Amino acid sequence: MTTASPTTTTGTSAPRATTRRTGRAPSDPKPLVGWLFIAPNLIGVALFTLVPLVSVVLLSFTEWNLVSGIDGIRFLGIDNFVSVLRDPVFWRSLLITVVYAGAAVPLTLVAGLALAMALNRDLPGRAALRACFFIPYIVNVVAIGMTWMMLLDPGAGLLNQFLGFFGAEALPGWFASSRWALPALILVTVWAQAGYACLIYLSALQDAPVQLYEAARIDGAGRWRMFRSITWPSLLPTTIFLLITLFVGISQSFGMIALITNGGPGASTTTLSFYMYQTGFQFYRFGYASAVGLVTFLGIFVLMLVMWRAQRGRALHD
Repeated sequence: MTTASPTTTTGTSAPRATTRRTGRAPSDPKPLVGWLFIAPNLIGVALFTLVPLVSVVLLSFTEWNLVSGIDGIRFLGIDNFVSVLRDPVFWRSLLITVVYAGAAVPLTLVAGLALAMALNRDLPGRAALRACFFIPYIVNVVAIGMTWMMLLDPGAGLLNQFLGFFGAEALPGWFASSRWALPALILVTVWAQAGYACLIYLSALQDAPVQLYEAARIDGAGRWRMFRSITWPSLLPTTIFLLITLFVGISQSFGMIALITNGGPGASTTTLSFYMYQTGFQFYRFGYASAVGLVTFLGIFVLMLVMWRAQRGRALHD
């Protein structure tokens, strides 16, 4: 009787099963979902930022009054830019803008820093106080303008009545006076923007290097010494950020000027932004207005670049 013994093979392996792809592997949907989420913002930036920016650059080399339509566009080359540099109204508006922003921005920084340092302590109702000081920044410019027009009315305004109560004579005309209109605008601007500066400074103060303050107290340093040696250097990047954002925003201020003074009395509050509006939408010189806007943009960009590079390496790091 014979039994069949199983045969074993050595040195050989079973053949590998081969698979063939019948179609493409499904792609990862995550990148597509991400693009869908940011698509509304990208479309908004393209329509309301990139398209107007490119249009301004192209129109700055042309003459166009809008009424003549697209066929009325006439190429001028750099003639608009030459005219801008020779325009006395442009230089007067530039001077007013520099005075306006140059006074409002430092005052806003000082007011915001003072409020931030006061609200950075353990005070009762500190959260409510922070909200109260920030509200003017988010209030509509029309409400701000109408409120201050009533407060600074030359005849019935509360401020002039307060000054008259203490015997002050020759009360300021404020927005009705070519002498006082610009200082009044600076006052309103500081009041409206101080809450924003306060909020940014508060966030920076809460991240201040605590160990340096403890070491300074051990060494017997006073408050002024700690502010000069620790607080201010640590706030320098924040200050530069506020300086840039506030200067750009205030120098381009239009709504408050259009509502309260309309560029007057005379031309005492005609800043560059209001001058561009007058040139484009009142005199229909869109090519020249675009050239003014482009020159203004380049000037502000160069100034901000110089300011940013000037503060590099001067901040206090942990």
